[in-house]
Amino acid sequence: MKTELQIKRRQWLYWAAAASFSADAWAGAPVARLGAPAPAFGALDTTGKERSLGEFKGKVVVLEWSSPSCPFAAAQYVSNSMPQLQRWARDRGIVWLTILSSHPSREDYLPAARAQDFNTRRGGVPTALLIDETGAMGHSYGAMTANHMFIVGAKGSLVYAGGIDDSESRDPDDVKKAHNHVRAALSDLLGGRAVKIAQTEPFGCALAYAG
Repeated sequence: MKTELQIKRRQWLYWAAAASFSADAWAGAPVARLGAPAPAFGALDTTGKERSLGEFKGKVVVLEWSSPSCPFAAAQYVSNSMPQLQRWARDRGIVWLTILSSHPSREDYLPAARAQDFNTRRGGVPTALLIDETGAMGHSYGAMTANHMFIVGAKGSLVYAGGIDDSESRDPDDVKKAHNHVRAALSDLLGGRAVKIAQTEPFGCALAYAG
């Protein structure tokens, strides 16, 4: 059972993210829906290559929204949980895309070369690191927080949306002991099963969109 402090923390994170995702910052509405085709996207990776969802047709794709300043995201890397899961997924033919949706006007923003250096130093090993500086990709998926995760199935439909695990913590030791929702969902897919838990609540730091 969650403590009152954990519940209050979750509520604060949710409303902080919602404030970042306000109508003033973005006129459109998220189009990502579980069971429906995942929104198409086009974004440059840190090498300057245009990456798109269509490029990975027929493959399972994990989308990990992250941040260079968020302690919740940092805990996933300090604990080695995220890099380990990235390697595990890639070894099984799963595409892993890490996305930075920070706007250039925000302190959280890193240009491509610095973003790649940062991700390498923290141990990140995704298929590619995407720079979504306009926020178009993040808004189309409804990404709200660093560590907001999405999984696109091999048939192109969205099969998971939510948090990375059940720790709701920025403590690496908590992360090490947590149940990882993304690993569980990917294991279901690899086993030919429907994802048992397809949606959870995201937690973490609000993404640094414009506005």
